[in-house]
Amino acid sequence: MKKATQFLVAGLLWQSTFLAPLFAQKVPVVETTLANGMRLLLVERHDEPAIAGGWVAHVGSSNERPGITGIAHLFEHMMFKGTETIGTKDYQKDQQILAAQEKVRDEMRAEEAKMRAEFRKGEIDDMMRPENTTPRWRELKKHFDELIAQERAVLVKNEFDKIYTTEGGRQMNAFTMEDMTAYFIEVPANKLELWMWMESERIRHPVFREFYAERDVVFEERRMRTESTPLGKFEEQANAMFWESVPYSWPVLGWPSDISAISKAQADDFYSLFYSPQNITLILVGDFMVADAERLARKYFERIPHGPRNPPDVITLEVPQAAEKRMYAQADTNPEVDINWHTVPFGHKDSYALRVLAELLSTRTGRLYKGLVLGSQVSTEVYAQQDSRKWAGLFNAGGEAREGHTPEEVEQGIYAALDKLKTEEVPAAELQKVKNNFAAGEYRKLSANYPILMHIIQNDGEGDWRELNNAAEKIQAVTVADVQRVVNKYFTKENRFVGIYTRKTNEPVAQKEDSK
Repeated sequence: MKKATQFLVAGLLWQSTFLAPLFAQKVPVVETTLANGMRLLLVERHDEPAIAGGWVAHVGSSNERPGITGIAHLFEHMMFKGTETIGTKDYQKDQQILAAQEKVRDEMRAEEAKMRAEFRKGEIDDMMRPENTTPRWRELKKHFDELIAQERAVLVKNEFDKIYTTEGGRQMNAFTMEDMTAYFIEVPANKLELWMWMESERIRHPVFREFYAERDVVFEERRMRTESTPLGKFEEQANAMFWESVPYSWPVLGWPSDISAISKAQADDFYSLFYSPQNITLILVGDFMVADAERLARKYFERIPHGPRNPPDVITLEVPQAAEKRMYAQADTNPEVDINWHTVPFGHKDSYALRVLAELLSTRTGRLYKGLVLGSQVSTEVYAQQDSRKWAGLFNAGGEAREGHTPEEVEQGIYAALDKLKTEEVPAAELQKVKNNFAAGEYRKLSANYPILMHIIQNDGEGDWRELNNAAEKIQAVTVADVQRVVNKYFTKENRFVGIYTRKTNEPVAQKEDSK
């Protein structure tokens, strides 16, 4: 035993020595603020003749309110529609058609108000059904469709993407989350000025073409992500149950009734507030000189005037949960349990210990897999993760029940693993292994321009890009006592939400194969 312990200690010392450079790995970010308040983050790297460029608008679904849920995600779509010079054959005619569309939509909204009143009285059962619309609404809709056809005649479809692709750009995309909306692409190193012009133009002079038609695309996205997946609609309702007061309770895609009702005027107000320069961060990673990039950024982006108002913070805090919440649902899936506990937001001092805890529990070498998949064999797969968002956070754990076992058995197994951590200290070797895994994982994320860009986007969007460089040290500083403290503090019955999912019928479902 003594000899084995010596080998273990020696191994840990070797790992610590080998991984020390990884702990010290820093991304050399140069931060600049432009005259209009827009921030610029630059990482000069000459490993490849390319530049990964992106920008973060610090706005997501948490900045919405009832009535306009989904508007942040809708803008993700609209920002690819072009500008005054991109995306149209005739800008003046384009504007005339858009104005005519808005006039018709105002009249349609008046009819929709009548339909909502009928729905509240029980005179119609579903506003979305065509037969429940008013005759006047159907007449207006026909006229509106004619205007849509006229608009499409002057559009140049996907011209924004075509310009980039022709010039060697690739991986152009965007995403919307609760706390951010991000746009990104990779271009050849000699196309930096093209990127500056293209991105500044779509922030400075966006044209929201096909604004109302695009909502059909959003509905299709919602259908694919939520309504057509086994657990999508249940996860959406579970999310609405879990969050008490902080604005994370509605889906990023928005509630269906809101998506169909959002007006162009509401969109314009939302854009002017949240897409103002002082609420945007530009990010470039790759083969350029910092001085050249700063000069071009000032030339193109300082043309955009500072917004008249600073976007407000979310001020509603999550109220403490007073009692356990449980949801039972039947779905076309294998039986499983999914558990959330309220924890802490991004950058909170306890978030690092919670991330370490998640790693202790998850992965094929974690305690949950060893205990519930390999040990008691009540589960075929298990997971655990800490999700720290800008305004609040949660810890999520769960697993799928093996045939012949129930989700409740998996649930109790998860609690048993946590209860053990409440009373017994994590062995030093196990804790160090987790820390080493973190260090190696962070190093892999910093291997090329694109992953570095995405890492900066994520950290800046949640609150502070400096976490890119600072989090590793904070993870390494987590102690056995820290892990035990957060388990005892957050993992209580009163603080959790439990979702139990069982099969709709007795029909068997193929179990996932174990990799033992």
